[in-house]
Amino acid sequence: MEFKQRERMLTVLAAIVVGAFLGDRLIVTPLRGLWKSRSERILELHKSLDQGRMLLDREKDINARWQEMHKQALPTDPSVAENMVLQAMNRWVQASRLTVTSLKPRWIEAERAEYKTLECRVAAQGNLASLARFLYELERDPLPLRVEEVDVSSRDDRGQLLTLSLRFTGLVLKGGQ
Repeated sequence: MEFKQRERMLTVLAAIVVGAFLGDRLIVTPLRGLWKSRSERILELHKSLDQGRMLLDREKDINARWQEMHKQALPTDPSVAENMVLQAMNRWVQASRLTVTSLKPRWIEAERAEYKTLECRVAAQGNLASLARFLYELERDPLPLRVEEVDVSSRDDRGQLLTLSLRFTGLVLKGGQ
């Protein structure tokens, strides 16, 4: 009898071990993974919620800045916008005593029709002081312009006559002006 009880006990023990192993593999491990992924998702949602609260807190400032950007943007009429940029260009040239050899404006439409840009390519000549003054005047002008590319090269051995190749863009916001 003792042998049968031992055999029964070993069988029950083996069944418990196999059951525990299967329970771990089929229930506990997937639940642990689910718990971990849910915890990570909760952290993401908390971060998103905090960011949303910060945006709501700053809504007034963001809207005021957006309205200011609309006010300062170039006019939607292409000829008026080009005229404003050309007048500004004349101011910069007069202030810097730079010699402009080429000016090529062109319009670039955005894929989403919310804005477009006026791209201007400028080629000019002068000394270092006139180039620096021209770039300074361009940067401090209130027009919404951004310098995209600047290339300065020397035209002589001593570096007294420099050539400036410049590309800058102006922003035109189409809606809500």
